[in-house]
Amino acid sequence: MAVTATAGKKETQFLWEGKDKRGNKVRGKALAANEAALRADLRRQGVAPTRVKEQRARPFSRNKITSADIAVFSRQLATMMAAGIPMVQSLEIVGNGHENPAMQKLVLDIKSSIEGGSTLHESLAKHPLYFDDLFVNLVEAGEQAGALETLLDKIATYKEKTEELKKKIKKALFYPTAVLVVAVIVMVILLIFVIPQFESLFKGFGADLPAFTQMVVNLSRFVQHRGWMILIVVGAGLYAFFYFKKRSRNMRRGLDRILLRVPVIGPIMVKAAIARFARTLATMFAAGVPLVEAMQSVAGATGNIVYEEATLRMKDEVATGQRLQRAMDNTGLFPNMVVQMIAVGEESGSLDQMSSKVAEFYETEVDAAVDGMSSLLEPLIMAILGVLVGGMVIAMYLPIFKLGSVVG
Repeated sequence: MAVTATAGKKETQFLWEGKDKRGNKVRGKALAANEAALRADLRRQGVAPTRVKEQRARPFSRNKITSADIAVFSRQLATMMAAGIPMVQSLEIVGNGHENPAMQKLVLDIKSSIEGGSTLHESLAKHPLYFDDLFVNLVEAGEQAGALETLLDKIATYKEKTEELKKKIKKALFYPTAVLVVAVIVMVILLIFVIPQFESLFKGFGADLPAFTQMVVNLSRFVQHRGWMILIVVGAGLYAFFYFKKRSRNMRRGLDRILLRVPVIGPIMVKAAIARFARTLATMFAAGVPLVEAMQSVAGATGNIVYEEATLRMKDEVATGQRLQRAMDNTGLFPNMVVQMIAVGEESGSLDQMSSKVAEFYETEVDAAVDGMSSLLEPLIMAILGVLVGGMVIAMYLPIFKLGSVVG
């Protein structure tokens, strides 16, 4: 049994125990402004509270809501409502059963808003940080059409597919980053701890070091005595990069253009953007959202400014009477296969189905490309590390080889 007290601006999660009217022991958790308010609410519902305790966050528990949490919430709500459970009760079950305190509070806030007379889409719109316009518009379309359960299922599928695609993209970008980080760590360890040992040995030779060896020794000295300068420069550079990337649309546009042209990674980014485009278009159109209105949400869901701006141009062309197929072809960003499948969908009146097929195809392509890149990068990682470590070893042994040849 779970009871939720009247929502307040500063509510706290409590665990409670008590006895119902029949004397049976009951327990649950609830949001309340304070302990007294919760005890009063429990008594009104016929529960005699025996113990009320504030629920404190676990030391390592998550207290941040992620897009994956929203995807899980969408599926849980869709499943419960499809099973015939009333919305308020569904939200209470989902909210009280969530392990993330922040997500729990969000769901119970939505429940309280609905109990106060708001519709589901209005309640979701109060939390724009977690529910974007696409999510809210689809829920609203479902409420207006009297098919909320069906639309929630489509939203849940869309969110799950989107999260799955995000994980694949992160996996694609992880390996190049891992190569760079591992290479830097290995180089720093060698320069700080290994090279100085050889340098002290070389001093006893009383001869000039080979140019390659001298270069490595000089680099080692610089890292040991001026390493803090490198850290400051790199740290400032990274901070400036992310600062301006977050605030400058022009910078993001430039980075997205470059990313689309990078070998190996670029094609994956293109396929991912097309998959997002097609998946969002299919979901919006299946919900009965007019094409021109749907294109606005599709643009924001592509995940790449180049494709976002192209989609907005397509929206303007479609608004003036242009066919979607022609507008897509004009951008030069979509493969001929995609354009032709969209054309078939327009002509047959099954745009949502054809878009869904395009999305499934390109999601599969992204999965295969990521796996292929992973296989390609495994030997590449070994090669890069081998060149770095091998280069250092050769630089350190060159004087020894030189000395051996002189003695010989």
